[in-house]
Amino acid sequence: MRKAKHPAIFWLFLAPVLFAFVIVIVVPFILGAYYSFTNWSATDRLGETLKLVGLANYAGILKDPSFTYSFIITVVYTLLNMIAINIVSFALAMLVTQKLVGRNVYRAGFFIPNLIGGLILGYVWQFIFDNAVPSLGTFLGFASWENPANLLLAKSNTALLAMVVVGTWQYAGYIMVIYVAAIEMIPQELVEAAQIDGASTFRRLRSITLPMIRQALTVTLFITLVNSFKQFDVNVSLTAGGPSAMFLGQPIYGTQLLAMNIYNQGLKSDDMAGGQARAVVFFLVLVLVSIIEVSINKKREIEL
Repeated sequence: MRKAKHPAIFWLFLAPVLFAFVIVIVVPFILGAYYSFTNWSATDRLGETLKLVGLANYAGILKDPSFTYSFIITVVYTLLNMIAINIVSFALAMLVTQKLVGRNVYRAGFFIPNLIGGLILGYVWQFIFDNAVPSLGTFLGFASWENPANLLLAKSNTALLAMVVVGTWQYAGYIMVIYVAAIEMIPQELVEAAQIDGASTFRRLRSITLPMIRQALTVTLFITLVNSFKQFDVNVSLTAGGPSAMFLGQPIYGTQLLAMNIYNQGLKSDDMAGGQARAVVFFLVLVLVSIIEVSINKKREIEL
């Protein structure tokens, strides 16, 4: 008879991971939440001038147009990025699951951009938008592309779209892998039966493929939601928050997403407590939106 393992062995193996999680995630989060109720700044020595200020930092968020604007464009960027990434990645997944010569090479090629760091990626695409696009315009005879004022990064609206393009190029291959795994799990008997019954490609896609990959769609939407909402490195290297824009009568960064807004408030404005308060609000909003998104998709899975 096999002897049952003592529970202490389980916790012994789990202890290093739990310790790292507590030290790296739990403790900094608790300290950050505490400091958001103080007057902490980067130049102060903690313990000497640290004072509790209550909800003053949170009240300051509501009075800051830059945070409101960053929140709005982050939501817009997240929605556009989620739609673009999932459409492109699903199309790529459908392509590489066909009987193509060298389809594994295509899979690897589409996945490679995800391995490039966000900072490097932003600088590479900045060069493409500022130099390659005008050169292409000259070659094709599009004079408007040669005008610096018409470049994608020259205006806040088009610069946000440029960030979506870069985000899609970076993450589409990664999300494609999830869709490929889901598509290859679809029983071929269903597809063959539909073909025998004369179902068109669009009909098979709507009635078989999409319902059968519903769980994968829940996962991909969650991943793209979280990654888009906390975008920072590409935002810094591609646009640096610019160009400027006007909001509520004040000049602000036109493409400054929430993560960059928090960074600028804490380090550039020497307001660490204010930055922590924004980070707490950012965390709560992201958790709430993620729970709602997963709940809606899980409900649809049950209905299917």
